[in-house]
Amino acid sequence: MFPQLFHIGRFFLPTYGLLVSLGVLLGMWISVRNSEKQGIDPENAWNLGIMVVLCGIIGAKVLYIIVDWDAYMAHPSEIFSLATLQAGGVFSGGLIGALSAAVWYIRKHKMPALATCDAFAPGLAIGHAIGRVGCFAAGCCWGKPTNAFWGVTFTNPIAYQLVGTPLNQALEPTQLFESAVELANFFILAWMLKRKKFDGQVFGAYLILYGVARYFLEFLRDDPGRGSVFGGLMTGTQLISICLVITGGLIWWLRSGVPKGVPVQAAR
Repeated sequence: MFPQLFHIGRFFLPTYGLLVSLGVLLGMWISVRNSEKQGIDPENAWNLGIMVVLCGIIGAKVLYIIVDWDAYMAHPSEIFSLATLQAGGVFSGGLIGALSAAVWYIRKHKMPALATCDAFAPGLAIGHAIGRVGCFAAGCCWGKPTNAFWGVTFTNPIAYQLVGTPLNQALEPTQLFESAVELANFFILAWMLKRKKFDGQVFGAYLILYGVARYFLEFLRDDPGRGSVFGGLMTGTQLISICLVITGGLIWWLRSGVPKGVPVQAAR
């Protein structure tokens, strides 16, 4: 675990920030290339990607604060603290923020909505896969204690100081599990994009695949800010995961059999 790659005086380069940045750049590059192949204006694709990234960061931070609302209300200044800034946020919140921005931008510029989402889905998956390796390096988003052979033990005191990572005990490597899931999703989605039969097929598959995986990964997570709904029956992230699966299923149900390039209105 290396939360910081190197120090020069008071300046340091955080591993998490570097890997997230690399994931964003690679994900956007792949998304724009895919967009061109789908007949989408690359300039609009780049602008959409930038807006999605910014709104995704904001959404992840907002949901991170919401799920730990009581603690932040007890200490409101912590909302703008360095610890909150360095925390990775909640990916589901980032996904909601990114999708909301995408809907607005796509409608404004009259881009083919589902074809655009298809083009961006593999890039989103690979960017997230790289970002989760950054989480592992920083020590955030850790899992529950475990006696399994795959358990990982964090020992760097910087991780404890920045995000409260439990030290010197074996934990479930939930960051690496999610990274592996998203890497697999990337290859599956890239394969599907070349063979898709209807617009929305790839994006719907992404929502289903990620939603199912994240729902079950939540049972292994042990970092604070999990949140709870329905009297503790599930976490807020699990509820969002269920909504993602339902949305992906609806896209497949409504669009399956509709030829590529046919707008939603014409398909009804």
